[in-house]
Amino acid sequence: MDKPDLRNYSIEELKDLISSLGEPSYRGEQIFHWITCKNAITFEEMTDLPKSLRSELSWKFSLNLPEVVEKEKDVDGTVKFALRLKDSNLIETVIIPERDHYTLCVSTQVGCPIGCKFCVTGKIGFKRNLEVSEIISQVVLARRYLKEKGEILPLRNIVFMGMGEPLLNLQNLIKALKILAHPKGFNYSRKRLTVSTVGLVKEMEILAREFPVALALSLHAPTDEIRKRLIPVAKKYSVEELISVCKTFPRIKNGRTTIEYVIIKNVNDSMECAKKLAELLEGYPFKVNLIPFNPHPELPFERPSQEDVERFQKYLLSKRILTTVRRSKGLGIKAACGQLGAKLLKSLSPDSMYKKSALGTG
Repeated sequence: MDKPDLRNYSIEELKDLISSLGEPSYRGEQIFHWITCKNAITFEEMTDLPKSLRSELSWKFSLNLPEVVEKEKDVDGTVKFALRLKDSNLIETVIIPERDHYTLCVSTQVGCPIGCKFCVTGKIGFKRNLEVSEIISQVVLARRYLKEKGEILPLRNIVFMGMGEPLLNLQNLIKALKILAHPKGFNYSRKRLTVSTVGLVKEMEILAREFPVALALSLHAPTDEIRKRLIPVAKKYSVEELISVCKTFPRIKNGRTTIEYVIIKNVNDSMECAKKLAELLEGYPFKVNLIPFNPHPELPFERPSQEDVERFQKYLLSKRILTTVRRSKGLGIKAACGQLGAKLLKSLSPDSMYKKSALGTG
C-alpha cells in the first residue's frame, strides 16, 4: 500500500496531521515550508524537526518526485521532461525561458479527454486525473532543476497548459493553486498562475467563486460553426456564452483574460474571421494570443503564412484589441502548443495504453 504523499496536504491539513501525531501544530507549518519554499524531497532535509519526528514521517508518509525518464533541451533553451508517475503512467512538463524569468507549463491529467482536432495530445486519449501532489511535484522538480543548474532567473509564472483540461480536474486544481499561492509556501501571485480552459462554463464559475487566478480561454474560432469542427465540446457552449462568462470572471490586479487562438491555414485565418472575432470581443479588455498552428503528420492542418498572421493581428490591433503572436518555443523537441505527449509517451509507456494512431506524434 502506497504511503500518503504530504504534497497532497494543505498547510491547515498538515497542522492537523502533526497535532494528531502528538506534536505541536507549528511543526506542520515547518513541514509545509520545507515542501514548498525549500523544495524538499526527503524528510532528512528537514533539519529543524526533531529526529524522532523525521523518522516517524519517513515511516508513515512519502515525498516522492516522479521519475524523470527523459529530458530534452531545445536550442532556444526550452526543457521538456517526461515524468513517470507512481502507477507507471507518464506525463510531460515544460520549462520555458523568457527574457528575465522562466515559465513552467504544467500538466493536470494523464492524456486529455477533450480531443481538440489540432492537438496531438488529444490523440493519446485519457487515463486519469493527476493528484494534487503530482501537480505540485512538477513545480518542485522544475525549481530543483533550475537551482542545480545555477540559474539565477526565477521560475515566475506557472501556466496550466500542459496535458489535460485543468477544469476537468477542478478540485485538485483549486487545491494545488491554493498551495502555490500560500504566503507561507511558494507564495506565487495569483496573477502569475494561469489556468487555460477549453471553456467549461460550470467549472469556470466555480473557479471564479472559489479561487480565481489568471484565465486563458482556448477559443480558436469566432463562430460556433468553425469551433465545433475544431473542438468537440464546443457543441455544448456557444462562443457568445463563453465570452459572456469570461467578462464576469474576476480580473486579478486588473489583468486581462487571454483569448487563445490557434490560427490554422484556410480554417480560421481569414479576414472575415478576424472581423467576427473583433465584434465578439468588442468593449472588454481581452488580450488575444495568436498561436500559429504547429504542424504534425498526424494532424490534417497547415500552418498559415506569416503574412496572413500579421494581417490578422493588425486588424485586431486596429480595433484596439491587444493582440500578440506567440513565438512558439520548444518546437525542436515537440514541446510547443498542441505537441505534448504522443510519441514519447507511446515509446515509454509500460502498458501500451496509447492508441496506434499516436505513433510518430509528440
